[in-house]
Amino acid sequence: MPKIRTHKGTQKRFRRTGTGKLMRRHAFQSHLLEHKSGKRKRLFTGDEPAAPADVRAVKRVAPYL
Repeated sequence: MPKIRTHKGTQKRFRRTGTGKLMRRHAFQSHLLEHKSGKRKRLFTGDEPAAPADVRAVKRVAPYL
């Protein structure tokens, strides 16, 4: 049986923690930042767990992540 290919875009956007959770980046942080408050921009930093509804789809396209 052939190996399953990893979807490279998904591999770049998600990472797995030591306990197995999928983590993702916050949205709204890449541009148009000058009108956003400093507090709002700070809250966008760091990773957040992926939504439970998305985990199954991510595992399907990136099984070795």
